[in-house]
Amino acid sequence: MAASEENSALFPIFILTMMALPLVPYTLHKLFSSFVKETTSIHCRCSVCSRSGKYRKSIYKQIINFSTYTNLTLVLLWVSMAGLIYHIKQTNHEVQVFDPFSILGLDSGVSESDIKKAYRRLSIQYHPDKNPDPEAHQYFIEYISKAYQALTDPVSRENYEKYGHPDGKQGLKVGIALPAFLLSIDGASGGILLIGIVGICILLPLAVAVIYLTRSAKYTGNYVMHQTISTYYYFMKPALAPSKVVELFTKAAEYLELPVRRIDEEHLQRLFVLVRSELNLDLKNIRQEQAKFLKQHPAIVKTELLIQAQLNREFAALSPTLQRDFRHVVELAPRLLEELMKMALIPHHPHGYGWLRPAIGVVELSQNIIQAVPLSTRKTSGGSSDGIAPFLQLPHFSEAVVKKIARKKVRTFGEFQDLSSQERNDLLIEVAGFSAAESQDVEMVLEMMPSITIDVNCETEGEEGIQEGDIVTMYAWVTLKRGNVLVGALPHAPFFPFHKEENFWLLLSDSASNDVWISQKVNYMDESAAITAASKAIQESQEGLGATLKEINAAVKEAVAKVKSGSRLVMRKFQAPAEGNYNLTCYCLCDSWIGCDTKETLKLKISKRSRAGTRTGALAEEGSAVEDKPEDEIEEEYDDDIESEYSDDDDENDNNRNGVAANGKSHIEGNSSDSE
Repeated sequence: MAASEENSALFPIFILTMMALPLVPYTLHKLFSSFVKETTSIHCRCSVCSRSGKYRKSIYKQIINFSTYTNLTLVLLWVSMAGLIYHIKQTNHEVQVFDPFSILGLDSGVSESDIKKAYRRLSIQYHPDKNPDPEAHQYFIEYISKAYQALTDPVSRENYEKYGHPDGKQGLKVGIALPAFLLSIDGASGGILLIGIVGICILLPLAVAVIYLTRSAKYTGNYVMHQTISTYYYFMKPALAPSKVVELFTKAAEYLELPVRRIDEEHLQRLFVLVRSELNLDLKNIRQEQAKFLKQHPAIVKTELLIQAQLNREFAALSPTLQRDFRHVVELAPRLLEELMKMALIPHHPHGYGWLRPAIGVVELSQNIIQAVPLSTRKTSGGSSDGIAPFLQLPHFSEAVVKKIARKKVRTFGEFQDLSSQERNDLLIEVAGFSAAESQDVEMVLEMMPSITIDVNCETEGEEGIQEGDIVTMYAWVTLKRGNVLVGALPHAPFFPFHKEENFWLLLSDSASNDVWISQKVNYMDESAAITAASKAIQESQEGLGATLKEINAAVKEAVAKVKSGSRLVMRKFQAPAEGNYNLTCYCLCDSWIGCDTKETLKLKISKRSRAGTRTGALAEEGSAVEDKPEDEIEEEYDDDIESEYSDDDDENDNNRNGVAANGKSHIEGNSSDSE
């Protein structure tokens, strides 16, 4: 019974240990992640962002942000641990060594008569005939009787003096830290114990495995449903216009699960009236167009209207229930757009290239959603391929303000950026009617906007020139600069209710044929990861060229310095196509800012095969393959401008494959799309 009580007393300690093993490291990981996020999340501090409440540190906001299922579960587990610690502290008692003299209240070495007197005295107090208390009875049998026997019986006394216990040498006792009612195996408690063992050892792991496998079968590693990926891939087309990207984007399986309520119909009808000009409907036959639009799946209709509410900043038209759906739709948008971008860039048959036109459309949609700017504002105006959309992302700007400053010969966003700070301040105050504080907000956002330059070249390692079938390595240094000298920062996006990091997509493409040869996502938030990747890439490249250790260290040191100054290295391999001259374009597209996209031309000359053999082994590692086909078999070229559906820029018409080649070396500075 004593051993049983001891095991039962250890049960809370066992539970506390099992809880602490995963809980303590996970909590430390969460705290560290929150600290890193707090220190790296440098956001815009203009008055519009401040009023949006997105970064406000009010108590209510902190409680709302903290009240997630994970955090509340952590708090509940820590409260339970605190309760267990208090219980253990109150009930725990030190295990005492069996000492018969101490139990009888005697000093060691006393006579046998004193031992008998002490035993008779304690018998009067604890004997069952004198004291009916069960605990007194238990104490008398387990302690007083054994102590008296150990000091009076010759055998017991010999055992005690030799082994420290009246029963002789004690073997190793193994117990289990379970409550006492589970250790007395009778009918009821035995069933409870069996159920507990089956539940914990069999049913719980099985349930966890079923839930994990079910979720794994339904979602990708980026927490996007497999059904969404299949839909995006199936409906992706090489000539998908930007205005059609929205329709494909809203077909995501996640959006099909949105609840459809009758109480939302009236509010959705009002929202439709507010945003119908952005839905690509024929306004002359609006009734028929509206009926056709509403015949779609109700969840798709709801999603597209909520996306248009974000693009047109029509948040006030949403009911409380629609507000919850709206936040869910907008929260999923960056993740789904990234997967849609991957479906546009995934190699397609017959040449194994991605498609440029839909990729640009996806990035444009992402920019407009983050900045809450209508897609129609991207129509070419004043010589800018992005229209007035870049202006509308600035605080306090509207179409009326853009018209006012256009009268002063500032028609494009590039021209507005080229003005000095004083000239912009005078223009905004005197012409647009801004206050000094509003003008300062604009200046603050302009300093946050990234300026991207690209230094790219292609070469065959260890060989002169590039021949068809060679494994070509592209080296691209993508450098980011801001007016406020920051590198990693969150974009100015007061109307996007969630934190959003800047991501950039580097695309090496043939604009004439709509092919994307190489694509890579670039991020500037994690400098340490960029340093590691650049160092490893440069080291492997130099070792392949047979450089000395000193040369390798110098090259790595130079690469690290570039990364710390705001550059990122993109190094990819591809197989050289058929002989010919290729006018390629290297794009760097930002998914968060409008008007920051950069492109740079790259002339690539592919010579006829003269060297024996090809190094096709490296191609399998890169996952890129290009068939050697004559130039006249390449798929039909697109004559329209693939930069934007709304652009009238004719510069791309000069990009044909018969131009002068510079052997893959680029000498042209990256240009913003507004300045072309």
